Amino acid sequence: MIRLIALVICLWSFGADANVPLSLDGHAVEGGLMFGKTDAQARVTLDKKSVLVSKEGHFLIGFGRDSAGIKNLEVALRNEIVRREINVVDRDFKIERINGLPGKKVTPDPKAIARIAKEKAQITDAKRASDSTPHYLSGFGWPVIGRLSGVYGSQRVLNGKPRRPHYGTDVAAPTGSPVRAIAAGRVAFVHSGMFFNGKTVLIDHGLGLRSVYIHLSDAKVTKDAYVAAGDVIGAVGATGRATGPHLHFGVTHNATPIDPEVLLGEMPR
Repeated sequence: MIRLIALVICLWSFGADANVPLSLDGHAVEGGLMFGKTDAQARVTLDKKSVLVSKEGHFLIGFGRDSAGIKNLEVALRNEIVRREINVVDRDFKIERINGLPGKKVTPDPKAIARIAKEKAQITDAKRASDSTPHYLSGFGWPVIGRLSGVYGSQRVLNGKPRRPHYGTDVAAPTGSPVRAIAAGRVAFVHSGMFFNGKTVLIDHGLGLRSVYIHLSDAKVTKDAYVAAGDVIGAVGATGRATGPHLHFGVTHNATPIDPEVLLGEMPR
C-alpha cells in the first residue's frame, strides 16, 4: 500500500513558473523524501524554514512519521518567488512487540544511562555539519538482502513496555554478511560498540542526508573516508541491543527520520 500511494500520488514534478526553475520528485508521504532542483542562487524555504541548496541547485525535503498535511514550499530568485503546496499523505503504522530482551537493555541502570547519554552526544556531534555536495546523486541501493524483520514507524513494545517508534528498517541476515553503503558519501562516525547500537557506522550523503548502520559484527571503514554507492562498510552482527543477527539501518534528513523502504524501493531478490 505504501508503494501504491507513492507511485500514484507522490511521484510528481513541477515545471518552471516565470523565470524561477523548479523541479521536484520523490515521495510526499510520512517518512518520504523529495529531491529538488532549482537555480543555484535561489533561496528555498519549507514552512518558512531555510533549506540548504547545493552549488548546483540541488536540495532535499524530508517528511517525518507524523507530518501529514499541507507544507508550503517557496523558491525565491532575485525578485520572483515560486510557491508550491505539498500535500504530505498520512500513513498507518504497525505495532511491534518484542519480548525476551535482557532487562538491563530495556531499563538501563544509572551507569548505563550515563554511557548512553555520552554516546548520544557523540553521534549528535557527528551530525552537526553536513557535506554540501549531493553525493546521493550516485543513486541508492539496499545495504543487505534478507528477510525484513522490522519496519519504519512501528510502535515498539519491548518486554511489554511501550517505547519510541522504530525509526529504521531491520533486515535479518547471517552474521558476517557484507553491509554496503546505500549511496556515496563520507563516513562521519564509527563506533566500536555503543550500548544500544553496538558497532555503528554513520555516512553523510550530503545536504543533511545520512544513513546509519548498527548492530554490526565488524566495521570496515574509518571516519572521514569516502565511500562509493555499494561499497562494503561492515558486516551483519548482533552487537548492542539485538536478539539475533540483523542489520538495522536508518536514514535521516537533518533531524527528520526517513523511511528507508520508501527511499530505496522494493528489495531485490
